[in-house]
Amino acid sequence: MDDLRSILSRDEAWALLEGLAARDKEALIVEQFERDPDRLDAMSLTAAGLFVDLSKQSWTREGLDASLALARACRVEESRQSLFAGEPVNTTEGRAVLHPALRAARGKPFKALGQSISEEVCVQREALKAFATGVRNGSITGATGKAITAVVHIGIGGSDLGPRVVWEGLRPRLPEFQVRFVANIDPADRQEALAGLDPETTLVIIVSKTFTTLETLANATAVRDWLRSELPAGAEIEKQIVGVTAAPELAEAFGCHRTFTFSDWVGGRFSLWSPVSLSCAIGLGWDVFEALLQGAEAMDVHFRSAALERNAPVLMALAQIYNVNGLGRTARSVAPYAYVLRRFPAYLQQLEMESNGKQVTRDGHPIDHLTCPVIFGEVGSNGQHAFFQQLHQGPQIVPTEFIVVRQTHDDGPEQKLWANALAQSRALMVGHSTAAAYVEMISQGLPENEAVRLAPHKTFPGNRPSTTIVMDSVTPHTLGALIALYEHKTFVEGVIWDVNSFDQWGVELGKSMARSVLTVAGGGEASLDPSTLALLDKLK
Repeated sequence: MDDLRSILSRDEAWALLEGLAARDKEALIVEQFERDPDRLDAMSLTAAGLFVDLSKQSWTREGLDASLALARACRVEESRQSLFAGEPVNTTEGRAVLHPALRAARGKPFKALGQSISEEVCVQREALKAFATGVRNGSITGATGKAITAVVHIGIGGSDLGPRVVWEGLRPRLPEFQVRFVANIDPADRQEALAGLDPETTLVIIVSKTFTTLETLANATAVRDWLRSELPAGAEIEKQIVGVTAAPELAEAFGCHRTFTFSDWVGGRFSLWSPVSLSCAIGLGWDVFEALLQGAEAMDVHFRSAALERNAPVLMALAQIYNVNGLGRTARSVAPYAYVLRRFPAYLQQLEMESNGKQVTRDGHPIDHLTCPVIFGEVGSNGQHAFFQQLHQGPQIVPTEFIVVRQTHDDGPEQKLWANALAQSRALMVGHSTAAAYVEMISQGLPENEAVRLAPHKTFPGNRPSTTIVMDSVTPHTLGALIALYEHKTFVEGVIWDVNSFDQWGVELGKSMARSVLTVAGGGEASLDPSTLALLDKLK
């Protein structure tokens, strides 16, 4: 299908992909390896230290070619160029999207809407480094002169999930600094984070792009009150409160002694490379944080330069689109087989579902096709004993991504963990027929009538797709590359679905309605429906 290298129209490319997917819906993945001896080589690659294997996906070679034709028809290459050029790819807000600039090596030129930002990035990074280093070496102290030993990071959504994944992924077993996170407005979250901490040696970092987020400000106010009540009278508690925001005047008014800013070309869920991860830079050390940036930059270089056919973020995006739009699969599971990546599925939920869970195109027209699937997951092998039953034998097919780490701890490789991950991906593809189940039970000595009765229950349909990502170990470099891989995958999907991946209007309605509910709860007047009023009365 070499002719697919020529550019089709968007409609022609969509029709081709959907037609091939319908034709090949029942094609067996395992048989594709026999028919196409080069399938593994064509559908796997190494990028920035990660090995990505998409050969167990549902597409035939023709389906992959049609997916690549769709990417070209949707101008993925041109959109990629626009992203790195700092053009306003966030169309609804008229903003550039330049999180790659935050991890670029010093001296690499970046512009946002035509204005150079390279020096701004360097200055910001040096200030971050100086502060993190000062806290770690004790030259920056708390209000009573004691060295800082703990950091409480207050934020929610993009101001929480990214830094939390980084900390959990890279933290030492016995960290020199405690780093604790507060996100939920439930006071129990805050109380748990503060439990056992010495207020004289605790630094509070408040992360909010607008510095108006209700949950973050409620928690920040409560923690500020905790410092006031626990520190000696007259102590400058502001020395222990740091703001990270795009609205520094609001942070300063709140009482932040020091404020780190980031610009509007940094989206919240793409912001962990910025001062948003100051807590990680302190807790892990600057060298570790810098290596994280370098790993992400390595994936940026790959994404920016590799041809679509050998481009990891592009191929992963196309596999999802083939499943969602070609085959109507509206959910995806993510299973990281490394305990330190246990928060990664939650991070991806926000990254992908908040970015691409949209119902209108970039021009505001209704979308006539499915967009982002529901994403869920759990660390392996725990997930095997929970929802994998559904993945193997449920009537709907849920594509799965396995993230497999060769060495997850200091004592050496853990083969039991590998074996489980590889066996699960193989079992999803190969399955187990009714006849095979029957023969197996007969060979184990079960009576024939019992084997006949149980065989349907032990049947696995198979032919269920998966992608496997392999890394040697979770290091700052590989974690940075992994996160950047999914960032770029999300961007490519948004381009092909023709949605703006960088706004999030969907989270705003509930926020505004919460204010109405609070007004009524406080005795004020607001228009609420009978159900909400009744529920509010029960809770009051």
